[in-house]
Amino acid sequence: MKIAVINFSGNVGKSTIARHLLLPRIPGADLIPIESLNADEGQGQALRGRQFGELQEYVQTVDNVVVDIGASNVEELMAQMQRYRGSHEDFDGFVVPTVPALKQQQDTIATLIELSRIGVPSTRLKLVFNMVEAGVKVDQAFDPLLAFLKQQPITKVNLNCRLGENEIYGRIKGTKTDLASLASDPTDYKALIVQAKGVNEKLALAQKLATRRLACGVVPELDACFAELELKS
Repeated sequence: MKIAVINFSGNVGKSTIARHLLLPRIPGADLIPIESLNADEGQGQALRGRQFGELQEYVQTVDNVVVDIGASNVEELMAQMQRYRGSHEDFDGFVVPTVPALKQQQDTIATLIELSRIGVPSTRLKLVFNMVEAGVKVDQAFDPLLAFLKQQPITKVNLNCRLGENEIYGRIKGTKTDLASLASDPTDYKALIVQAKGVNEKLALAQKLATRRLACGVVPELDACFAELELKS
């Protein structure tokens, strides 16, 4: 399965979606961040949009890949896709994360329009409603985007493709931590805290316990969102 994560806008959680939603659930997938500024977690090989030819050739050599396209390279990459006619067909899906902020919704609309214009079929365009606050309905938070898609059904909308805000992503940023492994960590941190000698050691263990608890809450949410995406190779 070959998936591109894309949006003209920054701050929509593309890297989070690529690393924590998609990569762990596509067996054997490589992660390719396109934009060196996005490769700040020490994982994958960074490519610039102008190196699309190299990316396209690489994609032919692997069965599974997740491509995280940085916002500053989206326009250039789109232009390259038009030059390399049919190259969009190399991807089984284009995952487009979006967040409630109006500007990001407007950029999401522009992204969907451009992907449709270069020939990506609606069945391969997948929206993820990201950073949705607890208790807030998706159809209310994303009214401008949904109103547009009602008028121009560029892609099918699935309101269950949603992820909430969660501090776990900030806690593990800069590490190669796998959330599923973190959630299944059998360490008895409470017992270790009792045995610890000193406040700093106790605090460090308490932080690990809190992070595991967050992971236990977010992994089922990620599993459910991935299933709702219905990605097919």
